[in-house]
Amino acid sequence: MSMLFDPALIESLPRFFTPILLAALGGALCQRAGVFNIALEGIMLFGAFAAVAGSYAFHSWEAGLMAAMLAGAAGGLIFAWFSVWRGGDDIVVSIGLNILAIGGTAYLLRGLFHARGTFDDPAIMPVPQIDLPLVAGLPVIGPMLDGQSILVWLAVLLVPVLALMLNRHIFGLRLRAAGENPTALETTGISSRVVRTQALAICGILCGLAGAQLSISNVTLFTEGMSSGRGWIAVVIVLMCSGRMWLILLTAFAFGFIDALGFRIQGLGMPQQFTDALPYVLALAVLGFAYSRRAPKTA
Repeated sequence: MSMLFDPALIESLPRFFTPILLAALGGALCQRAGVFNIALEGIMLFGAFAAVAGSYAFHSWEAGLMAAMLAGAAGGLIFAWFSVWRGGDDIVVSIGLNILAIGGTAYLLRGLFHARGTFDDPAIMPVPQIDLPLVAGLPVIGPMLDGQSILVWLAVLLVPVLALMLNRHIFGLRLRAAGENPTALETTGISSRVVRTQALAICGILCGLAGAQLSISNVTLFTEGMSSGRGWIAVVIVLMCSGRMWLILLTAFAFGFIDALGFRIQGLGMPQQFTDALPYVLALAVLGFAYSRRAPKTA
């Protein structure tokens, strides 16, 4: 057991749960606005590719983050155009975006970088880590807090910010109204379609940053399909937590722990297929438990 639950596992947890958390926060905003967005996986993949491309082209991690946010926002706006403004079905549009991301990033990888499968280059600049000497020596939490990227801290900080925004800020109230009672929102002169478009753009930005965490923070490369189902796990979290930001944080942490533990088990000789399936087994178990509690009681 000591080979599994060691300081290295604790240190890796933020790197695993941050992409899931960022995508789930974006998905929760869409859900509260009345949009069923299951394109988190594809938009995250676009963000991962754009982060590498921007960092490589400009030799700057800041450019990589900006490119990831722009690519994510573009994905969200494409979703908004087809779903919100053109009346397309949310699920159909989501599936289309996910397929476009898989094929599009593979095509661009070959066309721009003349690479197949993986692109790795010393010119790709990683997101810097933040060292905290005062807490580095603390047991358990020291390794978890010290040496993490700014995206980890941004993801955690967004939880109270978004929770406050949804409940206290005028934009949050409009966003909730767009999902709960769009007709009432329209009577105030505010377009529910505009609010939903804004929610999708913000969701895209957060998913883009989630992809950047994968490609220029956890590692400094792009691999085809490197989102590896994390966007789908984020969708499960959104459905399970119903837009409650603090619960999303705790659930993302749990899934990040399972993901990190899977990599540790794989290092001990367990088949990759087994370790890759662990987060999805947990997702099914959690969903089954959650919906069993909601099921109406019969006589």
